[in-house]
Amino acid sequence: MDYKELCFQVQDIAHSTGNFIRGEQKKINEKNIEIKSVASLVTYVDKNAEKQIVEALKLLLPEAGFVAEEGTADSNNEKYTWFIDPLDGTTNYLHGLAPHSVSIALAEDNELVLGVVYEIGADEMFYAWKNGPAYCNGEIIEAAKRAKSEDALIATGFPYYAFDKVDDYIDAMKHLMKSTRGIRRFGSAAIDLCYVASGRFDAFYEHALHAWDVAAGVFILQQAGGKTTDFNGGTNWLFGGELVSASNAYFPEFFSIVNKYLGSK
Repeated sequence: MDYKELCFQVQDIAHSTGNFIRGEQKKINEKNIEIKSVASLVTYVDKNAEKQIVEALKLLLPEAGFVAEEGTADSNNEKYTWFIDPLDGTTNYLHGLAPHSVSIALAEDNELVLGVVYEIGADEMFYAWKNGPAYCNGEIIEAAKRAKSEDALIATGFPYYAFDKVDDYIDAMKHLMKSTRGIRRFGSAAIDLCYVASGRFDAFYEHALHAWDVAAGVFILQQAGGKTTDFNGGTNWLFGGELVSASNAYFPEFFSIVNKYLGSK
């Protein structure tokens, strides 16, 4: 498979979908919002965007399965699997805030081989393919070289379900508030990971996540010189609902902090 060519085709799909999402933003009202839970929202925009993406990807790889947030299509252990979040940051989108993004990743035999994240408001396309570097709008990006907490800027997210770790999460935040340059919560895990990949953030951690939230962003970060594990240092970050990600330089120190507060006791 020509991963590079496929990646550029996926970028076209992400860009086209992003244009649709942008164009619908001022048309939405409260009547269009469905509430999954208090902090988990969905609209016709999410659903229609996902349909557009799935239909376009089926033309590229008819034999592939899907893991998609809105359930437009599913996977049955195919050789190829697409991971799709049609609108990561729906709540931001509905409140007129950035960032919000289209996130698409491809796995081949359970190995991620391609990732595309399109940040709609800033018109920034982050992408990478197997055996290649990571890019943003045609320029190669790399994770930061900073290795100490005192020099680091951290990204995180707040769970909207699975609140059993909230107290431990707050304790980790207290530690990071005191020992780093600061913590940011942007509301799109895909973008947080891409910002680590491009050196804007040094690390990102969150729990109560789904595979479609993180697959593309983690792959892009890996190609840019970063590392991801679960809170215990294992590999179950894609489906395990938790991850700790950082540049290769900062990962050892950052992981030790997150693991101390959020790892298995």
